[in-house]
Order: sequence, then C-alpha cells, then structure tokens
Amino acid sequence: MTTSTPEVDPTPTGSLAVGRLGVWDIVFFVMSAAAPLTVVVSAAPAAFRLGGIGAPGAMLFAAGVLILFSFGFTAMSTHVRNAGAFYAYVGRGLGKPAGIGIAFVTVLAYAVLGVSFYGFIGFFAQMTAASLLGIDIPWWVWSLAALVLIAVLGSRKIDVGARVLAVLLTAEVGILVILSIAVLINGGPEPASTVPFSPESVFSGPGVAALIVIAFGAFLGFEGTAIYAEEAKDPEKTIPRATYIAVAFLGLFYAFAFWIVTLAFGVEGVIAMAQSDAFTGMVIIAGENYLGAWAAVVIQILIVTSFFACVLAFHNATSRYLFALGRERLLPAALGRTGERTGAPWVASAVMVAIAGVAILIAAVTGADPYLHLAIWTYAVGVAGVIFAQAVAAISAVAFFSRDRHGHSVWRVIIAPALGALGLVVAFVLVVLNFEIVSGMPGPINFWLLLPTPVLFIAGIVVGLMLRRRDPGAYSELTQSIPIVAEEAPRP
Repeated sequence: MTTSTPEVDPTPTGSLAVGRLGVWDIVFFVMSAAAPLTVVVSAAPAAFRLGGIGAPGAMLFAAGVLILFSFGFTAMSTHVRNAGAFYAYVGRGLGKPAGIGIAFVTVLAYAVLGVSFYGFIGFFAQMTAASLLGIDIPWWVWSLAALVLIAVLGSRKIDVGARVLAVLLTAEVGILVILSIAVLINGGPEPASTVPFSPESVFSGPGVAALIVIAFGAFLGFEGTAIYAEEAKDPEKTIPRATYIAVAFLGLFYAFAFWIVTLAFGVEGVIAMAQSDAFTGMVIIAGENYLGAWAAVVIQILIVTSFFACVLAFHNATSRYLFALGRERLLPAALGRTGERTGAPWVASAVMVAIAGVAILIAAVTGADPYLHLAIWTYAVGVAGVIFAQAVAAISAVAFFSRDRHGHSVWRVIIAPALGALGLVVAFVLVVLNFEIVSGMPGPINFWLLLPTPVLFIAGIVVGLMLRRRDPGAYSELTQSIPIVAEEAPRP
C-alpha cells in the first residue's frame, strides 16, 4: 500500500517525498508552468501581428510535434526515474557527459525563466493596482511579495503547491472558457472560418518562423512531468498520463482560444487589430466587448495570478534539478538535502529564492525596467535553452530504445520520438534564426543571449569526460540514483 508519508533518509542528501502526487497534481504543475492565460493574452496578439492568421493552426502543429516527442519521453520514465529528468534521460541515451551538459543547460533555462516571471509579476501587478485601485506601488515590491510566498510554498510539502496551482489554473482557464462561450453565442462581425487552421495559413505565409517560435514557446514546462517521477503515485502510469493530458489540453485549448479571437474580431478584423497600436490589449478588449467591463478587470487580475502560478511551477522544477545534481555531487552536495517532515528540497529551494531575490534587487537599484530589462531577455534565454533540451532529449530517447525497445512498439519509442526530434530541431533552428522575435532586441546582443546554451552544454560534456577519467567510481553512479526494479533495468 502506498503511503503519503515522506521517506526519511538519514544521509545528508535526503530523499524526496514518495507517492504524494497523482496525475492531476502533476498536470496542474506543468500546465501552470505554461501559463495558458498569459499565452492567450500576450502570445496571441503577437502571433497574429508577426505571423498572420495561421496562429491557431500553428498551436496544433506544435502540440502534434510535442505529442510525438512525448511517446519516447514517457516511455523512458518507466526505465529512468530521476528528479533531474532531462539529465538522466540524455545520460542514459547519449552518454553521461551529454547528460551533464543538458543538465547545466536546463538548470540555467529554468532558473532564468523563473527570474523572468518575477519581472512580469511586478510589471503587471503594478499596472493592475494603479489601474483598478489607484495605488502606485513600485513593481519590485510586488515581485518581492511574490518571492516570499514562493519561498513558503517551495519549502512545504509538494502537494500543497499543487493545490494552490489547481485553484489558480482553474480560474485563468475559466475566464477564457466564459469568454469563448459568449463569443460563440453572440457571433462575430464576420462568418466563422477555418482559414486559421489551413496549412497554407500556417506554413506558407511570410511569418511562418514567427508562428513556430511563438507556438513552441507557449508549451514551456510541459516536460516537467518527468521531474516529479520520484514523488508520483504509480509513476509508470502517472507520468505518461499527465504528459499526454497536459500537451493535448494545452494544444487544443490554445488553438481554440486563438480561433475564438479570430471569431470575435473576424478574420480580416483580427489582422487589422493586430497591426494597430492597441494590439496588446486584444483579448482584454474582446472580454469587455462580449462580457462587459468586469471581464476586463478579472482578466487583468488573473494575468498576475497566472504569472505567480507559472513562477511557482518553475521554482519547483528548478529546485528538483538542483536537488538531483547535488545528490550526485555534480553541484554542491548540500543541494541534495530535503526536509525530513516535508520531503521538499529546501536547500535548493532557498538557493533559487536567493538568486531571484538578488536579480530583483539589482534591477530595482539600477532602475531597470521590469518588463524590458528583467523579464523579456531572461525569458528569451530560457525559451532557447528549454527547446534545445527537449530536442536533445528526444534524440536520446531514440538512442536509448534503439539498443533495446524494452517491449515497447517501434512506433512509440523509435518512429514517433524521431519525428518529434526532427520537429524540435527545426523549432530550435527557427528560434536561433529569429531570436529577436523572442528577445525583442536587435543586433549582436542576441548572439550573447544565445551563447550560454551551447557553452554550458559543451562545459557539461567536458566535466563528464574529466570525471570519467579522474573518478570512474563516481562516474559510474551518475544517472543511477533512483533504484529501478530488476525487470526495468537496462540490459548490458
């Protein structure tokens, strides 16, 4: 019988709480990381403006690629259980040096994404408070307040955070569902059209690169399902189910919500709106038009809570990567400690709080803009790193199962992940070639923002090769921290 009591490890590294998370707990974590409301409110106008009417179809395309990736990704969760998911997967598929490299990339990507969301929280909270309450509190006060709440939740039992995210996620999805129903009932200025889903609209327009970049960025964090394998109930079933539910729901929800926007303004009207100076308020304007002024107020408030849910999800994910790397002595061993009562990686959580706190204070002292200087460029670095890690993980799944399919079908562990890897590689190339779309910055600065991803990957490979030569015993233990039952063990 599975118990909800966390295992207590007498060693300094500790262990995560076993059997706490069910399918829907994990779904709430990864869907909150994707921040569906903020994607619809912010990414939809940008997608229509930069990529044209095919934005809804682009969301379905990205979801399809990620579902293909998920077949191999979730199959590996049965054989490789480690809180440093990408690290362990790539290490077992492409070799431990590559695994270390991808771990460094992923930790940086998740960490800077977490920092970026504090900037977004501060920016939107300040704007919302000033607009609705007439109170002008500096953005960094809101960011630090969010940081304090994250520090408390990050040190508590993992299921406490899941319950918080469940409430916030339900609220942000709920308002978009209500808006969608109102638009469907009342109709728009033009007849409903399927043009936004046509292949020509998605792949033939001059803005196809922008559409693909924005679409894949909308799914950030879905791969976090595997991070919680050690804390999941019945992970063989829980992780695959949570992954498929999250990707399928997000893909269908994004495509439907984007299409609703085209219905609200019309196919021609939405493009005209996207090219106007008011394009950033497109969804809020639609809410006010179809539901009344109250909807605009609710959406503004929920944007702030959506970013809070997002930062909590990424904080938990990053903490578990740091925990996994500390446990395996690739980073300071103290990061591998957990609370005896909660099973939470409290040291890693505290480190993430400290990093975010320093970033917020530096931005505040220097007078940096929370949106342009703290949020956008860190978000851009994170997007590039996560998509790179996803692509390498997809390739590693093919490599892992090409040696032994472990009873899985060729489709699930070879063909599907190979197609997913191809799509992710194309997506990463498009991100690199069109990085100014994500970063909002022109010129050479984009080169320097992209540089950490390949540098950290190569550095990790070098660290792995050096460890293999200097300490073969420690090297042999990498990616093997979590016991795997005999029938699941990889064959020599």
